[in-house]
Amino acid sequence: MSRNRAQAAATPPGQEGPPRRRRADARRNVDALIEAARTVFATSGVDAPAKEITDLAGVGVGTLYRHFPRRADLIQAVVESGIDAVADAGPELSAALAPAEALTEWIGRLAGLLATKRGLASALHSADPAFAGLPGYFRQRLGPILETLLNTAVAAGTVRDDVSAEDILHAVAQLSQPAPGKEPEHNQRVVRVFAEGLRRTTDRP
Repeated sequence: MSRNRAQAAATPPGQEGPPRRRRADARRNVDALIEAARTVFATSGVDAPAKEITDLAGVGVGTLYRHFPRRADLIQAVVESGIDAVADAGPELSAALAPAEALTEWIGRLAGLLATKRGLASALHSADPAFAGLPGYFRQRLGPILETLLNTAVAAGTVRDDVSAEDILHAVAQLSQPAPGKEPEHNQRVVRVFAEGLRRTTDRP
């Protein structure tokens, strides 16, 4: 359940929404729970006690279950919020950096997102239908952003034009696979080497 879905679920269909302050409080609680869950999942795994998450978020256990009735709902929200953050970074990087640099930096953000899935891998690869839509959500949110960044860099003449956005998504996904005995930083370094290799020879740092 994404953050938006969780917020919508707080108000039953056909009923008037709560006062503005209550809605704002609910949004803050959802955001706090997702961020706390992200941290706890990375350190204690997805089966960590609910109280560990709610204590870090500063809310009660009842608030957790009101927004995320099942653990799968919370896991889905954590993954989708991570995808959203990487997607939202695209326009920001494009506005702040030169096209090739924006593309390289965004690919690094993508690699960081994929690295965080390590602690969630067993859950995401389970048969739980709650996760069935995540691959499509990943492509829907990130594919167009990457394509825009890539096309802009190609048009500027600073990135090679024989690689597609789909090629890059697949390559980064493969390069982000856990390497035996290596920390996530190893994967991110390899991904950066790949990203730098997309640049035309005269534009490489």
